[in-house]
Amino acid sequence: QVQLVESGGGLVQPGGSLRLSCVVSAFTLEYYTIGWFRQAPGKEREFVSAISWSGTRTGARDSLKDRFIVSRDNDKNTIFLQMNALQPEDTAVYYCAARPSGMGPHSKDYAYWGLGTQVTVSS
Repeated sequence: QVQLVESGGGLVQPGGSLRLSCVVSAFTLEYYTIGWFRQAPGKEREFVSAISWSGTRTGARDSLKDRFIVSRDNDKNTIFLQMNALQPEDTAVYYCAARPSGMGPHSKDYAYWGLGTQVTVSS
């Protein structure tokens, strides 16, 4: 069973930065792709970014790839999402999720999910 716990969310002013963390516990973490998704109030959950188990492959939503950077530290079972130049439209609950293989933006392919961390961008 895979468990994921996000942290690092909070209130930030426009233009600010946050780094989210996702701590994963699993028997064979090294084979899991980890993705980040977000869901704003009244909107569909959307893909943000993903990173392969080795960290050598990453993917990101086109509109976010210049501001959001994903990385992982397998020794610490932790995946990070560095978010820069945050804007009010980035306000959402951010989730990390795991899939046992492959890469991709479709939430249905991710079998395990955390409970999310709230990010609010406001002055």
